[in-house]
Amino acid sequence: MALPSCSLLRPRQGILLCLFYVIGALSLGFIVAIWHGINTDRDYIHPLLTQLIPAGHCACETSTTFQCASCLSCSKHSLSTQLTPSTNWVFEYERDGNNEGLNRHQCDAAFPGLFEDVFRAVTYWRSHGALAAEDLDQIRLEPGMARAAIVRGELYVVAARSKGEDHRRKILAVLSAIHRALVADTLRSTRRDIEFVFSVEDKVEDVTSAEHPIWVLARTANEEAVWLMPDFGYWAWDNPDNAIGPFDQVVERIRQRDIPWEAKKQQLVWRGKPSFAPKLRRALIEAARDQPWGDVKQVSWPDRTNVLSMEDHCQYMFIAHVEGRSYSASLKYRQACRSVIVAHKLQYIQHHHYLLAAEGPDQNYVEVERDFSDLAAKLEPLMRESSIAQQIANNSVKTFRERYLTKAAEACYWRHLLDGYESVWNSSSTITKGSNPYQTERGLRYESFVLLESQRMFEFTAANS
Repeated sequence: MALPSCSLLRPRQGILLCLFYVIGALSLGFIVAIWHGINTDRDYIHPLLTQLIPAGHCACETSTTFQCASCLSCSKHSLSTQLTPSTNWVFEYERDGNNEGLNRHQCDAAFPGLFEDVFRAVTYWRSHGALAAEDLDQIRLEPGMARAAIVRGELYVVAARSKGEDHRRKILAVLSAIHRALVADTLRSTRRDIEFVFSVEDKVEDVTSAEHPIWVLARTANEEAVWLMPDFGYWAWDNPDNAIGPFDQVVERIRQRDIPWEAKKQQLVWRGKPSFAPKLRRALIEAARDQPWGDVKQVSWPDRTNVLSMEDHCQYMFIAHVEGRSYSASLKYRQACRSVIVAHKLQYIQHHHYLLAAEGPDQNYVEVERDFSDLAAKLEPLMRESSIAQQIANNSVKTFRERYLTKAAEACYWRHLLDGYESVWNSSSTITKGSNPYQTERGLRYESFVLLESQRMFEFTAANS
């Protein structure tokens, strides 16, 4: 049998080898281009590359619609007529906004609609059986998580894990906010003992399964087992690169530096890092590019390029809000401005999102599609009818800055969260006091925990847990 000639095989092998190299080079180039598109914070990348970037964390095909029967449109009557046992009490911002000690009747009268997600979580867990310490034992404590207990009205830290200083500060801020709400509670000593786990990470899936009863900063609509808590920034947002400070302090600075509506720039402002959610954020950048009303820019923190303070955002009539890896904690700061918030359809839910109204007499923001395809169509009529935009901005201040984002509202929410969690905590479940049979406490008291050296907080487990 005659064998194939080497002279015939070599050209064919050469063509195949050349084709292999070409395909490999093209594939590598494609991967590098996609990686660059996802991770770069440059102002401009080619529109084709923008289209090729995968949706990734922003999951652009999904969003959340809020349906809240007890929120703004139905709350006006109850705001003025709901009674405390002794008097017809009405919330007044100047008098009550910083009052962390409102009683339960006052909280309900002042903030209808704020506690919707607590009610939802209670309903979910009542239909799935009561909670117990054993449910928490199934949750592996990852960096950015802490386990705590409330025993006889006092806050204890059972365990905490931090990957770095940012985690540590956020965990400490959450614990401090809980403690602040607790010490202002007139019924504190009558509270049932409970134990809970919380995370300061952006997403539930970053740390655990969405089937666990973990307290989180934000959730998607299908993450029904989790409990929403206010984010750490209400206490203070302070990291090594960017110290913003306590939320109420930011609000006061904004109030002092605010300018009349007519003096504001008739533009849409946004500052951020495109790489946090490239497909979503670059859609905004492209929609505003070359528009006379667009002041949308990427920031570079190392050299402070295009950085704009929160107070300076308020110099604009319109402020864009875009989600990041999950929710964006900057929304509450933008809502402190007397400006129109322009936000795409949101995927992630925070505790106060139920008060967002995209239409009607109580409209307090403008909602656009997640790809910002209707941004100009929504914005330009408001540019022409500035009085309508001004009313939306006024509604936003009245709803959020002067009511639902006050220290009083935050403390009320924390206590409602504790109330709701207590209501589904198995009364037969006892909080283990540790291996010592004579130990009467579990964990380290909050007051002692905050005095620990920073390094000891990174991987903390109470000796009596």
